[in-house]
Amino acid sequence: MIFIPDQTDSDTALMTDIFVHPDRVPPRFRPLKAWSHMQKLLRDKEDTEQVFHIIEALNGRALVSNFEAFAESARGQVLLERKEYLPPLLDDHSWIRELPEGTVGRAYVDFMEREGLTAQGLVDESDKFRSQIRDYDDDLQWYGNRLRDTHDLFHVLTGYGRDALGEACLLGFSYSQNRGRGVIFIAFMAARRMAKALPRSAHVMDCLWEGKRNGRMALPIIREDILSLLREPLEDARKRLSIQRPEAYLNALKICREAGIASEDIRPGAEPANPAQAAA
Repeated sequence: MIFIPDQTDSDTALMTDIFVHPDRVPPRFRPLKAWSHMQKLLRDKEDTEQVFHIIEALNGRALVSNFEAFAESARGQVLLERKEYLPPLLDDHSWIRELPEGTVGRAYVDFMEREGLTAQGLVDESDKFRSQIRDYDDDLQWYGNRLRDTHDLFHVLTGYGRDALGEACLLGFSYSQNRGRGVIFIAFMAARRMAKALPRSAHVMDCLWEGKRNGRMALPIIREDILSLLREPLEDARKRLSIQRPEAYLNALKICREAGIASEDIRPGAEPANPAQAAA
């Protein structure tokens, strides 16, 4: 399969032949399967493998549609010419540590080391899922890998933490950037459960809608040169990409702290710390 960019686009720098394996077919829409895996994810937000199952069960042609838009953009074509594989580059913190304080890269390695994360860790989780389905070595697979490998960088750029509310809001942001029913289903279900446990004044669902709105307003991060982006001052990058400060989310965290709920205790289905808390 070959996607031909619109030649009337003055920003198009080159033409790139895109290979998508001819045996690929869109995954079937399987809501019951998605629901089963969602229950597992709600019990343990660190069970990242379930995310891939849910997305596969609900997304249909979303990945292909998003990839077509990427491949037709001038920035996407340049990136497809290079086809960098990001995990080893992102996990080599030695060169990133040499970047100036305040850059995206320094914030990224601080975040990853503080949270005990690696880019390879997400690869390992997705490999558990891929062992159960047929895999294809094509450009669409490269694009899907790129979406996976930039997830934690999205945390740094957007300001959403790894608490359950932050993850849900980030998925809302990601949905507006790269549409897919699986992502928004996960975000909505998690936020809905948390809204029942956290103080009402935290306005959990407003945090999710803010994430969606911020993602819609921002430029497509997936089309960025990631290695160049790491070298950019974080605040400059946020301004250039039109990434808004997540005010509703940060206010919700403040309200939870005041109610005695630490960020690590924010999770779907958590019990309120005291009877008055949910009504606060």
